[in-house]
Amino acid sequence: MRKKVILITGAAGEIGQALINEFIDEDRHDLLTLDLKPLPPELFGQTIHIQGDVLDQNLFARLVTEYEIDTIFHLAALLSTRSEFAPALAHQVNVNGTLALLQLAAEQSQNRGKPVRFIFPSSIATYGLPDLETKTRDFYVREWDWNYPTTMYGCNKLYCEQLGAYYGRHFQQLAETTPVMLDFRSVRFPGLISAYTVPSGGTSDYGPEMLHAAAQGKPYACFVRPDSTIPFMVMPDAVKSLLHLWGAPRERLTHDVYNVTSFSLSAAEFRELVLQAFPGADITYQPDLRRQGIIDSWPAGLNDKLARRDWNWQPDYDVQRAFEEYLVPNIRERYAR
Repeated sequence: MRKKVILITGAAGEIGQALINEFIDEDRHDLLTLDLKPLPPELFGQTIHIQGDVLDQNLFARLVTEYEIDTIFHLAALLSTRSEFAPALAHQVNVNGTLALLQLAAEQSQNRGKPVRFIFPSSIATYGLPDLETKTRDFYVREWDWNYPTTMYGCNKLYCEQLGAYYGRHFQQLAETTPVMLDFRSVRFPGLISAYTVPSGGTSDYGPEMLHAAAQGKPYACFVRPDSTIPFMVMPDAVKSLLHLWGAPRERLTHDVYNVTSFSLSAAEFRELVLQAFPGADITYQPDLRRQGIIDSWPAGLNDKLARRDWNWQPDYDVQRAFEEYLVPNIRERYAR
């Protein structure tokens, strides 16, 4: 008999580690985790971990013979900045890897006669505003506004949202019998900030990079202008949103993709908050024109009214609590050790 599991891809990343810790605290689910890297030592033995590639079809063929996959949290991705340096590889990982998992989930849904829940983190990179005037005017964008991404990562995420909707609503629509569809659900994240993991390849990383550099007493040159504004969210709220959307009754969901957000800050405002916590921190500005262009195309805020209405989304951390209770004390303790 196959063992029922929750599959988490990209498990060694920022969101993956935080999500695993939440599940460990609940102690009610068996976790199957996948990443190219090993999990950190503190998570050894807490999951069934496999070092592997989301593009390895043979690996997935073996996994489904041993495990009944009840839910997939598909976190594996090549992030925004890295994707611009290797767009073909980004398409392979972000699109082909997602497509393979959607196909697996669709087949598993039919075989067991019950939908596999497929939870997909998307991004504000799916948006592409044409200029700063429009960005100022349309401060809080809705899910269907300005879906004209300017990056390979954003294109990948937007297309994968559409693939998820296809597999969740229209897969095998010409078949003689009605198939059991997978249950696809997605959140569009703002910039994410973790106190426990160091940023790795995201275009919104200038915020957390300021914090981590200041806590170590290192100088930091911010790669965007002081006026650059995007929405942010701390990692506990990111994980909360994934788990709340996962647990929401399907009949309450009116959309497949939902914005979630917490607070919006300019780079200058972010710097001031860091300086309040770490007086004397050496934070300057050295804008990178290419990364600046990406940030300028992203919205200054997200409209998350649909998530609040359909599944009672509400962040726990506003900007003050995020810095005072989560980010600063934990980052300070991290580097004090």
